[in-house]
Amino acid sequence: MKIIKLSAIDSTNSFLKEMATNSALENYTIVAADSQLNGRGQQGSGWESEPYKNLIFSTFVSFKDLAVANKKYLNFAVSLAIYEALIAENIPLVSIKWPNDILSGNKKICGVLIENSLKGANISSSIIGIGLNVNQTIFSESLKKASSLKLISGVDFNLDELLKKIIAKLQLKITMLNAKDFNALEVAYLNVLYKKNIPTMFKNSNDVLFMGIIRGISNSGKIQIELDNETTEEFGIKEVSFL
Repeated sequence: MKIIKLSAIDSTNSFLKEMATNSALENYTIVAADSQLNGRGQQGSGWESEPYKNLIFSTFVSFKDLAVANKKYLNFAVSLAIYEALIAENIPLVSIKWPNDILSGNKKICGVLIENSLKGANISSSIIGIGLNVNQTIFSESLKKASSLKLISGVDFNLDELLKKIIAKLQLKITMLNAKDFNALEVAYLNVLYKKNIPTMFKNSNDVLFMGIIRGISNSGKIQIELDNETTEEFGIKEVSFL
């Protein structure tokens, strides 16, 4: 494991992607930044973070035999690594909101962006970007659903120690992934999936509200929601949102 620390950068994912393009990277090479000027989330959304308060880092992971068809299990592995690290820190009411937001109660504390490099039908490597709100206590009005570990627990966390704990969990989950222990990853993920089996109000991409129940995740990684008429429909990222 190699950790590269930077004071300020546009995006840790972009920086690490450029490194991977120009040189052979050691597995679990990590780029961590005190401040990120142009952080990215899912589907081009932004990620705001107060300098020196949070964990902003990206990790390079290479694979020998991970089929693109099994990419949902990579998402499960990453989400579970963060989940388990936070549970070990006694953060209450932690859950995973599909696909890979980490919540405490109904407050978002962590976002994930996974970018894969493909070789034929396989994922040759991934850059896993993680933004975890740790010691920040003030958020902009536009982030009403955001919180941090300090706001939730009252504890000031050592960022370096917390980073190492998350990476240790990530390495364990990637080991499961490489061993093709897919069923165990899926069971663990579904067990802590936010709102699973609970009637919930959603909004689709046409701004139509509907009631449904999350039942699982499809082979392609879409969320499966049972509708009022007892049929099940699948939705991709940005095709459905929680209310």
